[in-house]
Amino acid sequence: HVQVVESGGGLVQTGASLRLSCVASGRIAPGTAMGWFRQAPGKEREFVAAISWRGGTRDYADSVKGRFTISRDNAENSVYLQMNSLRPEDTTVYYCAVRAYYSSTLYRPDTIDYWGVGTLVTVSS
Repeated sequence: HVQVVESGGGLVQTGASLRLSCVASGRIAPGTAMGWFRQAPGKEREFVAAISWRGGTRDYADSVKGRFTISRDNAENSVYLQMNSLRPEDTTVYYCAVRAYYSSTLYRPDTIDYWGVGTLVTVSS
């Protein structure tokens, strides 16, 4: 079993930056993919970014390309999301995701193996 814990959410102003962190504990095998999703109240959970085991493949939602950067530290079983130029529409709960392997379907929430409990990001206008 894998436990996933996010941190780093908070309240910032438009244009500010924020860095989310996620630590996964348990059996993290080589090849494990990690990523971030977000979900607003009443809406479906949506893909934000994902990164492959060695970091060679990174995918982003169109809405965050050029503003967000995903990275990871396998020694710490951690994944990070650097969020720059934040906008009010980025306000929502962000979830860390862990999946046994990376594939083109990683953007689908139903393919994720483990989720964190979420961290709230609020961007004021």
